[in-house]
Amino acid sequence: MVKILLLIAIGFVVLAIFRAYQRSLGQPSSSARENTVEDMVKCAHCGVNLPRSEAIYSGGEFFCTPEHQKLGKR
Repeated sequence: MVKILLLIAIGFVVLAIFRAYQRSLGQPSSSARENTVEDMVKCAHCGVNLPRSEAIYSGGEFFCTPEHQKLGKR
């Protein structure tokens, strides 16, 4: 009976280690998270700050949406 309980306990430990390993594979490393920092720009129409990669650049100004791009600088 003790051997069965010991085998079950070892199985739970192995399963916990395996799950922790799988979770670590899905998360980016800390150095990868540091490299994702990018410049923020301000919408020329409403003043909202957004990442440069999501902004629309037109006429030397940044805009947050196509509607604000059409309305132009305030």
